[in-house]
Amino acid sequence: MAIQWQKSSFSTDSQGDCIELANPEGGGILLRESEAPHTVIATSPAALRALLATAELCNMIRKGRRGDCYAS
Repeated sequence: MAIQWQKSSFSTDSQGDCIELANPEGGGILLRESEAPHTVIATSPAALRALLATAELCNMIRKGRRGDCYAS
């Protein structure tokens, strides 16, 4: 069965490039960028949550709403 890719909700049609996610039958999560669809990263739901939480924290720091991006 073919992998069904889902476009990020943060992407718009006008941008042309986006992050796509897939949840294959065997488990895990697959990530790819639409500009490089043959490069795929496999990860776990927990690792993806940690990545997104860190990105959100660093974004808050950049906007001056939080302390150190690398604090545990």
